[in-house]
Amino acid sequence: MRHAFGFVLGVLLTPALVYGAAWGYVQAGQSFDGTGQEITDRTRIYGAFALLAAVGLVTGVVIVARWASPLVSLVPALALLGASAYFLVDPGRALDLPGRVPPAGDMDFGLRMLLGSGVYGMMGLALLMPAWAPRRWGSDRRDDPADADFYSAVGR
Repeated sequence: MRHAFGFVLGVLLTPALVYGAAWGYVQAGQSFDGTGQEITDRTRIYGAFALLAAVGLVTGVVIVARWASPLVSLVPALALLGASAYFLVDPGRALDLPGRVPPAGDMDFGLRMLLGSGVYGMMGLALLMPAWAPRRWGSDRRDDPADADFYSAVGR
């Protein structure tokens, strides 16, 4: 049951991370002038940085959460790594994909830039790491005597 819930959560988390990072990237880029080295819209850049921080926080929690099924991180990891590999094989078609998925507009630019710059590949590799931990695949039972000593020592 834990892995079924983890799979569903991973499927829901994938577009949230992808679109959240892309929208934050676009909003941050539109709120400062790189040539004049000044922030042109403080409200927009604060919101963009808050969204990017939230994406980073959710990613970090998914990576370190011992209670979570590894599928919570594995599903978005495979999607992000698959998209990155597709970009490396056929960049034209991969960069055309955001134009086919709603919403259109500035979001497409953010999706293309993060895909083409390797940010989604980096996020995918970071999210892949928890799936390698054998402890995450097992249940939370404490039947092993060695584990009982550990849990009594940490107070769980």
